Amino acid sequence: MSKPHDNKAAKSAILGKIRRSLSAVGAVADPNRETARAEVLERLASKPLGIVPKRGEVGAYEKVAMFMDYAERVSSTTARIASYDELPGAIADYLRAHNLPQSIITGSDPRLAAVNWQSEPQLERKIGPSDGSDLVGVNHALGGVAETGTAVLASGPDNPTTINFLPENHIIVVHADDIAGNYESIHDRLRDLGGKAHMPRALNMITGPSRSGDIEQKIMLGAHGPRAVHVIVVG
Repeated sequence: MSKPHDNKAAKSAILGKIRRSLSAVGAVADPNRETARAEVLERLASKPLGIVPKRGEVGAYEKVAMFMDYAERVSSTTARIASYDELPGAIADYLRAHNLPQSIITGSDPRLAAVNWQSEPQLERKIGPSDGSDLVGVNHALGGVAETGTAVLASGPDNPTTINFLPENHIIVVHADDIAGNYESIHDRLRDLGGKAHMPRALNMITGPSRSGDIEQKIMLGAHGPRAVHVIVVG
C-alpha cells in the first residue's frame, strides 16, 4: 500500500506537468497566479462557444422533424403525440406491437407523475431505480439535440440513470419545446436550471440503442445497454 505522502508527491508531480504543458501551448505563466486565475474566471463567466454546425439553426418545427429523422437513422423508433394525456396509450401501443408485457418502470419525474396512467388500466407502472429485472424503462429527457437525434437525460431521483442502461427496452419521453438545435443550447439550459454549482451527477446523451462493433467488426445492438430505444415526442 502506498503511503499518504507518496500519493501527495505523485499528485503534485502530475499537476506540475499539466501546468508546464499549458504554459508550452500559450497559457500565461504568472508567478502570483493572479493573471491565470482571472483568465479562468473570465472563461467561466463568458462560456465561449466552440464550432456550432449550421444545420441545427432552423425553426422549431424543423428542429423536431430533424431530431426524429436523425433518431431513426441510428435505429431508434419514434412517435409523436399531442399531449401527455396520450402518453399511456402510446406506450401501451408500443409494448403490444413488440410483444412486451404491459409493465414499465419510471422515476419520480413530475411530468410523468402528472400523467393519468389509469387511462390504460392494464399498464403497470413501477417507480424507482431499475435493479436490472425490468424489461421496459421510461425516462423523461431534459431535452433533445436536433443535429444528431440525441436525447439528453440528467441523472437524479426524477429520472434514475439505471433506467437508461439496465432495461432491454428504453422509452424516452421528450417535449417538443425542449428540442434544441445543438448541444450548446442544452448546456446553457442545464446551467440555467440549477446554476453551475448544482449540476447533476451525470448527464447521459443517448443516440440510439447501445451498440458495439468490437466483435468481428459486426454491429451488435444491446452491447452496453438497451437493445431498443423508442422516443416519444410530446407537443
